Amino acid sequence: TLNLHLTPDTHTPAAFSPRPLYLFSSSLRRTMYSQNCMNLSAMANVALGAIFVVMLYSASGYQGTLQASPVAASAQRSFARIPTSLGPLHARINNKRSGTMAACAEFPHTPENPLRIGTRGSPLALAQAHETKRRLEEAFPHLRNEAVTINVISTEGDERLDIALAEIGGKGLFTKELDVQLLLNKVDICVHSMKDVPTYLPEGTVLPCNLPREDTRDVFISKTAKSLADLPDGSVIGSASLRRQSQILAKYPKLKVVNFRGNVQTRLKKLGDGVVDATMLALAGLKRMNMEEHATRIIEEDEMLPAIAQGAIGIQCRSSDEASLEYLAALNHADTKTCVDCERAFLAALDGNCRTPIAGQAKIIDGKLHFRGLIARPDGTDLFEVVREGNPADSVQIGREAGEHLLPNIDEGFFTVPDGEVRLNAPSPA
Repeated sequence: TLNLHLTPDTHTPAAFSPRPLYLFSSSLRRTMYSQNCMNLSAMANVALGAIFVVMLYSASGYQGTLQASPVAASAQRSFARIPTSLGPLHARINNKRSGTMAACAEFPHTPENPLRIGTRGSPLALAQAHETKRRLEEAFPHLRNEAVTINVISTEGDERLDIALAEIGGKGLFTKELDVQLLLNKVDICVHSMKDVPTYLPEGTVLPCNLPREDTRDVFISKTAKSLADLPDGSVIGSASLRRQSQILAKYPKLKVVNFRGNVQTRLKKLGDGVVDATMLALAGLKRMNMEEHATRIIEEDEMLPAIAQGAIGIQCRSSDEASLEYLAALNHADTKTCVDCERAFLAALDGNCRTPIAGQAKIIDGKLHFRGLIARPDGTDLFEVVREGNPADSVQIGREAGEHLLPNIDEGFFTVPDGEVRLNAPSPA
């Protein structure tokens, strides 16, 4: 991570602006972060590019110093490794601890002016926000000691628990209020479960960061059965997911699926009270709250394909906020983002949301991207799958083309139940 601080000599032409160097150095920073600092070839290219630019500007009359970025003090340790054989160039590199501290002090986020994380208020959302806070503080020591705060924002999706998501507008219900607070500069970054994020983002915001992905599988939970196959005909399964409903009914048409919303703790309580015979949840959420013991059985992906971006945390910020962009670039997990981008491209191609039973999973195995996608009718009577593989660099194209491949199977009433209304309750068995 490089910040190049330049001041012109008295002989430097006024028209020779340092702005291009700032843009280039920012690009170099993001290149290193996107490679997760593991690609040695990319790191070498970055270092050579930085040296070239310093030499170019030095020749043009600028007194240049390289300092640790205010949001990456660890860069000082990298500068210490630059060989002294570079002579005059090395002499111009500021590698003093005091320089690092001064740079950090200049950065706006302090206990008096903290970095503000926006999040929903559910236990799972708060666990994800605290994980983000921990990672920020580990990566950037100047953010420790109360320089990061968590701001809870209530959303319509959290408040209207008696109505199925498909009936009140889909996934945007969990993000709209956070978007507003972000655009009003009430928070600096927003932490999301990626499966709740619409495929479009409000203008002026970006989502440049995914944290390392958790287990993407679903779990079956029941007090009376060990699996879906063990449930007797007519058993009631609680689920807020059309994706789960359609895949359950495709294999077990004599089961019944009913709307079942609320946070994890609420759903487990309803199950314990006998409101339903079984429910299904994402394993990732249970793991993040240390509640895996509640899982009766983990369901493999060939039995139940996960939701788009399931198990992934996404972090959003304003597109003009350079500080947050640098923080998030450092936290981004490149492979997770590649897979999530592929899955979301698939969803976007199908114009999908909570009104549509769509599933998809991308994985990088031995350097190759493998994707499997699925669409289905809510009652499970029709289900279509697609499989694709290719270069991870083409992840968005792979996802988009997989979605386009399935489009001809979608007629006007494909995503509705026979009575013409999108609803979560399955039709009664004949």
